[in-house]
Amino acid sequence: MTLNPTDQLILEVADFEVPVLTGIYSEETKLPQPLRITIRAELVMQDHYDPDTPLSASKNYMDLKHAASTALPEGVHFTLIEGVADHIIDTLFLQDKRVKAVEVKIVKLAIAEADEAIGITMTRRR
Repeated sequence: MTLNPTDQLILEVADFEVPVLTGIYSEETKLPQPLRITIRAELVMQDHYDPDTPLSASKNYMDLKHAASTALPEGVHFTLIEGVADHIIDTLFLQDKRVKAVEVKIVKLAIAEADEAIGITMTRRR
């Protein structure tokens, strides 16, 4: 089997919450606020994945979660959530050359008034 140019391998970690120091208003700058983050990473794909294909042929999903949690610098205040998304994308690009593109969606949970999802989606390709 050979790859079709439109074939894609997307890893996704969706809707997990992370407390992050972010915001521009005085009430946002003192304590971390909860962000709901979804990450989609497009990887270089193999021609085929057999039942015994090792993890090294792909990427560990937990690397995506790590990029948006423990890899965020502790004690650093991100004025904009765009800076948080940028840091996540940079981390994933640095971790693995097989990452072709990353999409990060961030929803600021603390500012919702009626359960609406307020936030951004940032996508970068190599």
